[in-house]
Amino acid sequence: MTFSVNQLEEARRVHADGESAVALGAPLYADVGGDVDVSFEFSPPKSDKAEENLWQSIETLCPLNPRFLSVTYGAGGSTRDRTHATVARIARDTDVPAAAHLTCVEATREEIDAVAQEYWAAGVRHIVALRGDPPAGAADYAPHPGGYENAAALVAGLRRLHPFEISVAAYPEMHPNSSDLAADLDNLKRKLDAGANRAITQFFFEAETFFRYRDAAAAAGITAEIVPGIMPIGSFAGVQRMAAMCNTDVPGWLARLFEGLDDLPAARQLVAATVAAEMCRKLYAGGVKQLHFYTMNKAELSFAICHLLGARARPSQGRVAA
Repeated sequence: MTFSVNQLEEARRVHADGESAVALGAPLYADVGGDVDVSFEFSPPKSDKAEENLWQSIETLCPLNPRFLSVTYGAGGSTRDRTHATVARIARDTDVPAAAHLTCVEATREEIDAVAQEYWAAGVRHIVALRGDPPAGAADYAPHPGGYENAAALVAGLRRLHPFEISVAAYPEMHPNSSDLAADLDNLKRKLDAGANRAITQFFFEAETFFRYRDAAAAAGITAEIVPGIMPIGSFAGVQRMAAMCNTDVPGWLARLFEGLDDLPAARQLVAATVAAEMCRKLYAGGVKQLHFYTMNKAELSFAICHLLGARARPSQGRVAA
């Protein structure tokens, strides 16, 4: 079946409700406003070479003037020192606010409070407060004796220490431990009511997943900012493993797009950028102006997507000390 020019014009007229008609109107990325606020997540490096690569990525992304750069925190504090060193260096050597992840796993309240105090002393004013995954060898999460029992309690504890900016996690496809969506949203509301400023979602692969979740959150009385978490696919097998652990659906069409690309890294990167950028464009068309990228410590895919959305690097922004 083919469409005539007149039929295409009729489609444009019928669907001409602004951004929702973007695929039928101008080229998908033509003159996108660039009015997106972005942030980027990194993991603490495990070697000198990995640290060099990490800082190359930070230097590439900082000129996009991100809202913040966040650094993950290993289960049970397994990356505590490396996380602290990375976050402290971001706070010291760049103009971009640093955000430190902090979890409840395998630590007392006093130990977690001490870590938070260290971050404050290092100039870090933003915490990503998470319950955390069960430690290695444990099937289920259990609160540490004398520890914070969950993320809501951690948020409340941080609020008692200092006026941190606090982000928490949200799950568009539900946390694996949630009984249903209503229970999942109740948990999110508890975290926000405890003092969190915003929620950042787990990654997902279809814009409609986020829009349904956003609508459900609004219906549940949640008015705080919910920022979509974007995972550009570097390794499809790796993403499949992570998706299985966090209850994220991997659509069949997505798997088919990456078939045969295991040994073609350049082609795989082009496909990954195209898929993620298209989803981000749909999110933007739906009114989303904040995006959080899970970079896996690599800059190129996230940078390309931001560029397609109209963001432009400005060398004077996000200074990184030599």
